[in-house]
Amino acid sequence: MTDGAETYDPILEGRGASDYERYLRTDELLALQKEPAEMAHRDELLFQVVHQSSELWLKLAGFELEEATAATTEGRITDAVRCLRRANLAVAYVTDQLEMLDLMSPWEYHQVRLALGHGSGFDSPGWNHMREVMASLGRAFETAVADRGLDLVDLYRRGRVHDDLYQLAEQLSELDGRVAVWRYRHLVTVHRAIGGGAVGTQGTPVEQLERLIHHRAFPRLWQVRDELTRLADEGGVDDAG
Repeated sequence: MTDGAETYDPILEGRGASDYERYLRTDELLALQKEPAEMAHRDELLFQVVHQSSELWLKLAGFELEEATAATTEGRITDAVRCLRRANLAVAYVTDQLEMLDLMSPWEYHQVRLALGHGSGFDSPGWNHMREVMASLGRAFETAVADRGLDLVDLYRRGRVHDDLYQLAEQLSELDGRVAVWRYRHLVTVHRAIGGGAVGTQGTPVEQLERLIHHRAFPRLWQVRDELTRLADEGGVDDAG
């Protein structure tokens, strides 16, 4: 402190001229992209920033899903719902970022593609981790429903009585839906970049991505809607509470 004026010199350990830079480790973060002299094409920066930031959001989503799984197992359903809302928003951000890739021309993308080697979205650690955690979370949810003496039809018909579990079911459905939207949006981006009849960097036909669009991590949460519709058609809609 000099002449009564406060100074704000860094107090955290690490590299960087300010605590902001040191806390966020911006020196390291911003060094993770190729320098202009290393680029096969100028759009490599765009491609790397989109995918690296996506991995960060997916890391957060996976972390929140792990927390949601633990909370569900321990009966802290409201906490699990809160975590799932964060994960769902992270997936939405990853989806929105695909718009940036559409700004690359198909011909120029092929210059970037040459630099990818066998790199493929199938190897994304963020998505692969999410799939694993979603499976564990699905099992924890099923156990929580059974522990209440319910099945999914009961839960949806008596949602106001078991609102915490109902909200969890809907957030799981939201997650499944957002992943499906990402898959479709990603497929459109791939079609725009290399076409629908091409083969990916690991020898995978683009049509395999089309089949994945219909995959659901929590199929029972979608099937129960058919059952509810059938029940309503057969006997009308009662107020089950």
